Amino acid sequence: MANPFVHVELMTTDVGKAKSFYGKLFDWQLEDMDMGEMTYTMIKVGEGTGGGLMKNPMPGSPAMWVAYVEVDDVKAATDKAKSLGAKVMKEVQEVPGAGRFSIITDPNGAMLGLWEPKKK
Repeated sequence: MANPFVHVELMTTDVGKAKSFYGKLFDWQLEDMDMGEMTYTMIKVGEGTGGGLMKNPMPGSPAMWVAYVEVDDVKAATDKAKSLGAKVMKEVQEVPGAGRFSIITDPNGAMLGLWEPKKK
């Protein structure tokens, strides 16, 4: 399938509480990664799409889940989405050693992440 969902991310208001809840509810393996300015927790689920959780970077926003779709060129996909009526919530940003992402909302307001993995 072209453009599969590849990552699901929880942007939470309380990382500790979220880790405790989801770790116990689903028995997920949670692995903290130092990202310099922040700690990002990888969610390892075994089979299926994994994800991560982090402190919501948008102050005053509620906790929310965001799904990410893989694209070949995140800049081009972000520009195309914008031309089709999307709003760009987070401009293209590099994740050192992993790839690049952006976050958009579709014309109905649904949030979606776009992910371009680092070329090998």
